[in-house]
Amino acid sequence: MWATPTTLESENIQLRPLMLDDVQGLVDASQDGKLWELFFTPIPVPEKMHEYIISVLDEQEKGSTVAFVVIDKLSKNIIGMTRYLNIAPAHRRLEIGATWYRKSVQRSSINTECKLLLLNHAFEFLQTNVVEFRTDWFNLKSRAAIARLGAKQDGVLRNHTIMATDGRIRDVVVFSIIAAEWAGVKKNLQHLVEKYK
Repeated sequence: MWATPTTLESENIQLRPLMLDDVQGLVDASQDGKLWELFFTPIPVPEKMHEYIISVLDEQEKGSTVAFVVIDKLSKNIIGMTRYLNIAPAHRRLEIGATWYRKSVQRSSINTECKLLLLNHAFEFLQTNVVEFRTDWFNLKSRAAIARLGAKQDGVLRNHTIMATDGRIRDVVVFSIIAAEWAGVKKNLQHLVEKYK
């Protein structure tokens, strides 16, 4: 397998491979802000978290995803989750997504640090050609955060996905960073992380 579970660390956070034992930590994180109520982000209700983790680990076993829990190194608590998705080794391409954080750490340096770790690993270790990001048309915060990273919008996939939660047909906004852009994006992300100190 090209992309495999691994642990990535920065000064403030650790990205550790998802385990079945993480159910309660992820439930606790999702309850901070009742994140499952956000219609544009598929975060499971607490009662379905165990089932959700099993399905993600099954996808990981098949090689289509690598899932991480995001841990605050100071408190040692799980504060969210993120993944490499749609892994395509033959094309050296993957997506970073299914990312969410407990409400109390949103609008902090956490997402920037997380993306710096994931992108650095993708471009410098995996030698990825392109990293994609996808989000719901209505998830304006996510769209702004992705653009802030330095990703460029490729387009909008209209009527792309039927949402399992409510049957809504969503438009998906696609962004990407290509390998030739990584040096500049990395410098920008490092600058943003320093600003939070």
